[in-house]
Amino acid sequence: MNRTFKALLFDLDGTLTDPFEGIANSIAYALRKFGIEVEDKHSLTAFIGPPLVQSFCTFCGFTRNNALKAVEFYREYFAEKGLYENVVYDGIVPMLQMLKAHGKQLYVATSKPEVFAKRIIEHFGMAEYFVGVAGATLDSSRNEKADVIAYALKKYAVDAESALIIGDRKHDILGAKANGLHSMGVLYGYGSQQELRAAGADMLADAPLSIAEMLI
Repeated sequence: MNRTFKALLFDLDGTLTDPFEGIANSIAYALRKFGIEVEDKHSLTAFIGPPLVQSFCTFCGFTRNNALKAVEFYREYFAEKGLYENVVYDGIVPMLQMLKAHGKQLYVATSKPEVFAKRIIEHFGMAEYFVGVAGATLDSSRNEKADVIAYALKKYAVDAESALIIGDRKHDILGAKANGLHSMGVLYGYGSQQELRAAGADMLADAPLSIAEMLI
């Protein structure tokens, strides 16, 4: 795609960091409150990406009220421990350094609550590369990816014409389309190539450094 993008909006989970341990442990903690024991944590990978309320309804058959309670329990663990049970993907920091050095404006746009996203970015030493962080609200009034992206564009006065969404799940790609933005799917996260292509990703990157190579 012969196009220059000035503003790059990165998803967090599955794109900048691998959040599996923290999310899986937090979900297992929440489900235990409902008397449900998780035997295999890897069965919880589908929770990574979509809004949590949606996932508890879809994958556990919860009513919306129970899903909201489950999210509260999830956050009890996540705010104390799960937040830091996280790993930055290899190549992410050099990629961010390259993009920033070439004048790109970098942002985080995530379905994770903004307050947690900021703490994660700061904890892992990535805050210096980002102009701003946009995330969901704790009261679930803003948790769909399309709404988070719209909020990010407005909050930071980003021109949609020169912006690109980068993420690993269909929610990132569909959220970009809903706001009239182009998108790049990353193949090292939790979404498959089939999922990202079906959602309509304009580009695909197989590794963090590939993102920089494609955009510089």
